[in-house]
Amino acid sequence: MITLQEFHQDFLQSILSDTQSRGIPKPQAFFENVCEELITTGDLSNNYTEAEYTKKGMEVYGYDYDEEREVLTLLVHQFFQDEEVQTLTKNHIDTKFKRLKTFFIKSSQGFYENMDRGFEHYSMAYNIYSYLNKGIIKKVRLMIISDGKATRNLLDIENELLDNIEIEFRVIDIGYLYKVYLSENSSGDFEIDVNIPTLQVDSISDEYKSFLTILDGNKLVDIYDKYGQKLLEQNVRTFLQFRGNVNKGLRNTIEYNPEMFFAYNNGITATATDVQVDDANNIIKIVNFQIVNGGQTTSAIYAANKNSDLDVSNIYVQMKLSVVKDKEKQNEFVSKVSEYANTQNKINKSDFFSNSPFHKEFKNYSKRIWVAAVGGSQRRTHWFYERVRGEYLNEQAYLTKSQKKQFQLENPKPQLIDKTFLSKSENVWLQRPDIVSRGAQYSFSAFAETITDRLEKDDLAITESYFKETISRIIMFKTVEKLVSNADWYNGGYRAQAVAYSISYLSYILEKEKKFLNFNLIWEEQKVPQKLYKILELIAPEVYSDIMNPPEGNANVGQWCKKVKCWDSVKELKLPIKIDNDLLTDIEEQKYNKKESKKEKKLDSSIEIESFVINLEKEKWNKLLVYYQKDEMKFQVSTMQLDILTKYSNGLMILPSPKQSKVLYQLYDAAINDGVII
Repeated sequence: MITLQEFHQDFLQSILSDTQSRGIPKPQAFFENVCEELITTGDLSNNYTEAEYTKKGMEVYGYDYDEEREVLTLLVHQFFQDEEVQTLTKNHIDTKFKRLKTFFIKSSQGFYENMDRGFEHYSMAYNIYSYLNKGIIKKVRLMIISDGKATRNLLDIENELLDNIEIEFRVIDIGYLYKVYLSENSSGDFEIDVNIPTLQVDSISDEYKSFLTILDGNKLVDIYDKYGQKLLEQNVRTFLQFRGNVNKGLRNTIEYNPEMFFAYNNGITATATDVQVDDANNIIKIVNFQIVNGGQTTSAIYAANKNSDLDVSNIYVQMKLSVVKDKEKQNEFVSKVSEYANTQNKINKSDFFSNSPFHKEFKNYSKRIWVAAVGGSQRRTHWFYERVRGEYLNEQAYLTKSQKKQFQLENPKPQLIDKTFLSKSENVWLQRPDIVSRGAQYSFSAFAETITDRLEKDDLAITESYFKETISRIIMFKTVEKLVSNADWYNGGYRAQAVAYSISYLSYILEKEKKFLNFNLIWEEQKVPQKLYKILELIAPEVYSDIMNPPEGNANVGQWCKKVKCWDSVKELKLPIKIDNDLLTDIEEQKYNKKESKKEKKLDSSIEIESFVINLEKEKWNKLLVYYQKDEMKFQVSTMQLDILTKYSNGLMILPSPKQSKVLYQLYDAAINDGVII
């Protein structure tokens, strides 16, 4: 198992890698890395924004506003940057909290009026003042993040009251981040203590066991108040339900007919990896609790209680709780429960993207394709695709010292890709800088929609050629980040927006002139050609100047960059750009390359399918045959399909042909998608 020291070393390497490849200071790379992690754990919402402000007696590096819970979080860091894990002392903690608190108090007094509008901290101070004036802050959370380790007694700090607003103090140290890593990549669990009556449902399935139970409104509010989005990590509707106004019908029932809520509401569908039941048949502990359907119900009850002060003690919600016996199958099981439990309402394509074949295919290419040796190096390397945070470190967990060194040489840290960064670099090339400016989750959802559409139209869309072009766009994205950071004209504010809009503008000009960038030039050298760099060098300052001067009525630059009108304004720029032909590829060559890539992929897919069919156990093919021989299924399969399945199941076909293998695989896949347990 990875130790805390090993985790700390890997974490510092990630920071160093970001600093070198993206041209940002180490403290900023540290801050971004931690905050991205805290979004996935539910400690921060998707509204999190970087905004640095350091003056005498004040220090803050970013903020977050959770609309659902009306919680404002102000963040500061203590980044030691030391090879050894340092101690986060009481003096560190007291000083940082005092500075955060001072900034909050100043902001509540209209401090933004003394700030330069060209920086993110102006938006932060303005928004805090605005939230307070609207009376929509119920709690302020002051949060310190650090690569140091605090002793346990320093982590428990009592809440305070300031002008009737609760002030909560949180310390996120390296120990906390290490526990998150263990939870995501090993058997780390989170447990919820309850005391609820239950009825266990008999099941012959080896996959799961089910319980029917009831939660009262107060308990549901307490659980969500404590765990927040962590309860909905695997819920396909996490980001759809917890936004906007409470459903009117639910609210009216809560307010006027609470005793009827149980009768009117469909309740909650949830999963867990384990439960503890006492002698009185009450569930007393739920391990890794996930609400996969019923987020709207949870949201309505929580908001009614917290935002409208309604009494929810007489509200009772029925809950179907499924406990997955095999932890290794938990994600797949939760995904299926989510999908079938949510089919009564429209679901966006992006909602099920976590199970898209895109990830498997992109991962396979990242493992298989070697990067050409460049710069005199004789060693070839991979770009490592990390679908789940911590995967890179986890793959090294049980390697010997020499094996680990070999792995790191072949998969260098600067060539680590995570899905969030991938979505940003793809979206800016797809000319969606406004979407990228809205934050990681918006960007990822938009990217998921695009890829899902492509795969629906063409299941061969994710080819080796696509993989190489995607990596080339990531290289270009990081290059422009460095370009902006080091430029004389850059004053330190809204760097991310400048990068997004600059690359999108280049893409727009190429599309407008019906030209295609030759990404192979970037792939072969693993860097942006000098001629292309010069073009980007010309675009970036002009784009930056445009987005930093929004029209009247849009004084907040951060909010302006999130609007389509901002992108429309940038597209109006008339820049003297000349793109040489040696940077381009013509349309015929583009079509030919795509066609050849699909041919190669088809061959690879065919071999994989044949291998799968031959290696699948015979008893599973027999179960499949029984399923398709049912009367209600006979009209869903052709005579030819059933004949091939019958012959193969009965041993009359020893080695199926590629075409027969494809038929067998399609029958297997269709049954699995129908929820059949093979």
